[in-house]
Amino acid sequence: MPDLINVTYAQNGQSKSTNEMGMREMQARAYEHRTEPYLLLKAPPASGKSRALMFLALDKIHHQGLERAIIAVPERSIGGSFASTPLSDFGFFTDWTIPVHCNLCTPGGEGSKAKAFRNFLNSDDQLLVCTHSTLRAAAAELDKTALNGCLLAIDEFHHVSTNQDNRLGELLRDVMAESDTHIVAMTGSYFRGDSEAVLTPEDEAQFKSVTYNYYEQLNGYEHLKSLGIGYHFYQGRYITAIGKVLDTDKKTILHIPNVNAGESTKDKYAEVDAILDLIGDVVGQDEDTGVITVKRQTDGRLLKVADLVNDDPLSRDKIVNYLREMDSIDDMDLIIALGMAKEGFDWSFCEHALTVGYRGSLTEVIQIIGRCTRDSDNKTHAQFTNLIAQPDAEDENVRISVNNMLKAITCSLLMEQVMAPVIKFKPKDDPDDPKPGELRIKGLKGITSKRVKQIVEDDINDLKAAILQDDDITQATAGEIDPEVVNQILIPKIIERKYPDLNESEREELRQHVVVDSVIKGGEIEEKGDKRFLRMADRFINIDDLSIDLIDQINPFQRAYEILSKSVNAPTLKAIQNCIASQRIKMSDDEAVLLFPKIKEFFTKHGREPSLTANAPLEMRMAAALVHIKRIRKERGV
Repeated sequence: MPDLINVTYAQNGQSKSTNEMGMREMQARAYEHRTEPYLLLKAPPASGKSRALMFLALDKIHHQGLERAIIAVPERSIGGSFASTPLSDFGFFTDWTIPVHCNLCTPGGEGSKAKAFRNFLNSDDQLLVCTHSTLRAAAAELDKTALNGCLLAIDEFHHVSTNQDNRLGELLRDVMAESDTHIVAMTGSYFRGDSEAVLTPEDEAQFKSVTYNYYEQLNGYEHLKSLGIGYHFYQGRYITAIGKVLDTDKKTILHIPNVNAGESTKDKYAEVDAILDLIGDVVGQDEDTGVITVKRQTDGRLLKVADLVNDDPLSRDKIVNYLREMDSIDDMDLIIALGMAKEGFDWSFCEHALTVGYRGSLTEVIQIIGRCTRDSDNKTHAQFTNLIAQPDAEDENVRISVNNMLKAITCSLLMEQVMAPVIKFKPKDDPDDPKPGELRIKGLKGITSKRVKQIVEDDINDLKAAILQDDDITQATAGEIDPEVVNQILIPKIIERKYPDLNESEREELRQHVVVDSVIKGGEIEEKGDKRFLRMADRFINIDDLSIDLIDQINPFQRAYEILSKSVNAPTLKAIQNCIASQRIKMSDDEAVLLFPKIKEFFTKHGREPSLTANAPLEMRMAAALVHIKRIRKERGV
């Protein structure tokens, strides 16, 4: 199956060029806000967040009166990103120097590391790197005022959430409430916390947000020209299908499914062995590094493979240390992983991120994609591929497979929008002169709320992620729910749940902007003569004629079902349609009221009421609405 998405970039080199202080574009943008006590840095993998933190921390210590900085990372392997770095060689005023005893991302128990953490607070040392777990363990025995005068930097911030069971989130809230600690939060996920908020609206309002988007990053590379995102479907066992998508000529990170996932065989070690056998013959494994050498059966070429699925601590440490020290394209060909090598893992030569099984977390998807989007002179194209189980028409678990497929495809469409240039929308009658990259929409509400402006500028993709993960929206992608119901009823309910602090007027401003952004970015702009047309849901619309009423008539996520219907055979598609029909969302009074004018229009046009047994999903839905209306009228004696 061809890629669903293929995005091409300009290779202008801007995101990699540095200023007189040695800062890249994203780092300089963050440094402009270095005096903020709470800073949220939201930038894609490979944009240089680690070094941006170094610049910020050193300025706070040397120029803002803070005494020390603590950097917490989710796992030990990521600690290497904060190793000592001679920043002054590139123009900065001092160097980043981590004493050996202040690097707690090393083997050993959390008890001794927590003690070392507490000793650090009473020492003259200024910089410490530890894991999230060490931070939690140490802080549990400390009064939060012990962190006064510190900068606390949390890498991969999406590990924090407002869930009361999330200890890192609880720690952060306590630190903000009980100390004068400065905080820098960094994430490359674009979907902080996925379905659970990272911070409450009140806490998040205290952070200055600095956003550097994926388009800016990839468009500013020197070598990487394009990114492909593809989903391939299979039936049976994934081991028998993976050979169709695993290209060992490309430097690849392969993530096999979690043992609890439906795609797993429940024997992860046997899966690794089967993949190695598929490639060729295992020649041996280096005792010092843990690198496995495989002789490829097609041409006898020797490939270097890293097994990160093996749980043995000694074996794992050997190969992780080897991967951390790699600096040549010939050092590795294939990495097989389960939970590791998803975030903060640097292998710039990686060309292909291949993952098996539906990933329920959009955060996880964007992190995996980020493994192959680093700029390197060995590649002009990066590829993300998801191998997904296709439902069997006779399978009792068809519902799970259908939901997984639809969510996987809608996820890919969201990634397409994340990777594309930002478009700004304004009302048609806005008095300001139009700017490049700006579209005017008739009837669109202008943004009058500071809070809505912040969400649209910084968190629009977070909101889209919440919308796409909603079960009702997933079912609506099949096209049986009227687009106006999706846009005017389902989406507002999600907005209200996600942003309870917004009033009715603010919710409508936000609703319009997220719908417009989703519909237009999901369409295709074509030029004919001196006019531009937007192709949306099989219709062409002159961009000059765009209106909010017109856009509300288009399901922004229907393209997911259109892609699916072209990707499977007729029996499978029928099974998918039957499954979706059986899961229809319940008819609400709001939906029935919205559909009633369409029912009258249908009667006028066809001379009959819509039928519950019709082939057209929308006619069936109108018929269901009519039944609902008649029942309500009967109950009320109308």
